[in-house]
Amino acid sequence: MSAGEAGADRMECGVCWTVYDPGEGDAVWQIPPGTPFSALPEDWRCPHCDAARERFMRLSHAE
Repeated sequence: MSAGEAGADRMECGVCWTVYDPGEGDAVWQIPPGTPFSALPEDWRCPHCDAARERFMRLSHAE
């Protein structure tokens, strides 16, 4: 997997199952579309349940 592919990974909150999609960004935190999860601010938290970013897991590409 290339670094570009890794940056496109969707991440899911392990608490409330909210998905962070880099293609959409995060309107709550004013994160623009195209921002990879790894580039989110250190203090970014789940916009739905306020879980820390460490609680997010990479979603599988097999859908």
